[in-house]
Amino acid sequence: MIPPAFDYHAPRSLGEALSLLSDLGSEAKLLAGGHSLLPMMKLRFAQPAHLIDLTRIADLRGIREEGGNLVIGAMTTEAELLASAVVRGKVPLLAEGAASIADPQVRYKGTIGGDISHGDPGNDHPALMLALDATFVLTGPKGKRSVKADGYFLGLYATQLAPEEILTEIRIPIPVAGSGWSYQKLKRKTGDFATAATAVLLQMKSTSVARVAIALTNAGPTALRAKAAEAALLGKPINEASLQDAARLAMSICAPTPDQRGDAAYKTAMCGEMTRRALQAAAARATG
Repeated sequence: MIPPAFDYHAPRSLGEALSLLSDLGSEAKLLAGGHSLLPMMKLRFAQPAHLIDLTRIADLRGIREEGGNLVIGAMTTEAELLASAVVRGKVPLLAEGAASIADPQVRYKGTIGGDISHGDPGNDHPALMLALDATFVLTGPKGKRSVKADGYFLGLYATQLAPEEILTEIRIPIPVAGSGWSYQKLKRKTGDFATAATAVLLQMKSTSVARVAIALTNAGPTALRAKAAEAALLGKPINEASLQDAARLAMSICAPTPDQRGDAAYKTAMCGEMTRRALQAAAARATG
């Protein structure tokens, strides 16, 4: 289908984009990579009168280290994340997750900020951000505010981003040397959303878990942090008993939506299996 008519705006500065957003109000939508919004417009599920394209705003792109954090502009593409030696070297979990997103064509246009802002529990970045303890910088007419990823996702397609705000930066604490990581994703074919996926970041002390974060993709109306599973692993080795317990606790918080990828029971079981695999892979990579 063809979307209804709309006016197209291509600001070249963040200030210009914020002014447009303020002036046009609820009739406007921000355009990042477009992989979520444009299909919805073609199906007439979304009918904005104005599109504000953020592509030309250079200040919204880029990757840098700053004060122990990896700082990523919201309009940085998945391909740019994968090409970044800083991302691969400092936050390899993010690189591994980005590599699993869709296909190369999508990754050349899709942006990390667009993925996060959409609030789709099937998107990969929300769970990655939870596991990495990311902070989002939201910029609006009153200035900037910072919001932790844990608590940012409120429900299906709902986030703390206000209508007059733009997500401008993602700030990720650089994991300590020797951290283990893994993003395990089950999908039917290349380019598909996850049937279930789990992101893990952990640190080991000798043979026991000293610190761990576990986050789940497509297991509920938002990405989920499996905090009970994390607590159960602390001070324990990664073995069959602890893996089984962590998988069980991760599954206990799942409430997936049945669809063509499987019913709720199957998706929940696969979430447990992805949690088990991610923990095993992360522990094998940890050198602490």
